[in-house]
Amino acid sequence: MVPSKMLKGILENCILKIISLHETYGYEISQKLRFYGFMEISEGTIYPLLLRLEKNGLITATYKVSDSGPPRKYFFITESGVGELERFWESWRELETAINRIFEEEGK
Repeated sequence: MVPSKMLKGILENCILKIISLHETYGYEISQKLRFYGFMEISEGTIYPLLLRLEKNGLITATYKVSDSGPPRKYFFITESGVGELERFWESWRELETAINRIFEEEGK
């Protein structure tokens, strides 16, 4: 299990990436995260992050009729969100390279 401190800055961008693939809603996002290996992430964690992403203008939302219950809030990535995701990916690759170098060197 990944420590929560490590996840804090990463999870928002993982959610943003999932939203960038297609419009989606909270429960579906939680299921996708589980599919990708984030087993310990609850919906109670996801919704505050969605609200923060929306408040920061990285995603937008609209309600759509659901076949099974009340209308669902669907999320879409904004142009600002796409830019943020690109910056995150570039930073992630740099960090990954640096960490790999350290651990590969230490393993010798």
